[in-house]
Amino acid sequence: MALREIRTMGDPILEKKSKPVTAITERIRELIDDMVDTLVEADGVGLAAVQVGVLKRIIIIDVDEDESNPIVMINPVIKETSGEQDGYEGCLSVPGKTGMVTRPDHVVVEFMNEDMEPVTMEGDGIFARCVCHECDHLEGELYVDKVEGELRDVEKEED
Repeated sequence: MALREIRTMGDPILEKKSKPVTAITERIRELIDDMVDTLVEADGVGLAAVQVGVLKRIIIIDVDEDESNPIVMINPVIKETSGEQDGYEGCLSVPGKTGMVTRPDHVVVEFMNEDMEPVTMEGDGIFARCVCHECDHLEGELYVDKVEGELRDVEKEED
């Protein structure tokens, strides 16, 4: 397992559509392991494969504040959304910035797990926000295009 470089805004790969995963290979397993390590090291809540330079439809979500419990979603498809939430959003590919974005408050997502078995999950709040944000990455979209108003600099926490 290794840390991968997170691509940042301005890198043209972030504007490309990702391709479906058709089989779990050793390279895909290694990519997933590396993505989990990279997400943990970056202290993020979500990461798409395109953010580490790989155009595959894989996202990792880890929104459990109490413990690390990453969810690997291969070929995720949002099947249903409802409600609305406004909140400041950031992105590992747009370091040091945040912006107000309106997202669904509830989401139902279908995906394949690491064994290519179908899974359906649903959730609210930060889970819904994160799934929508990461699925946008798979379409070559960044949250900055959805920001209402201006991007703001993230306040640095004092140690």
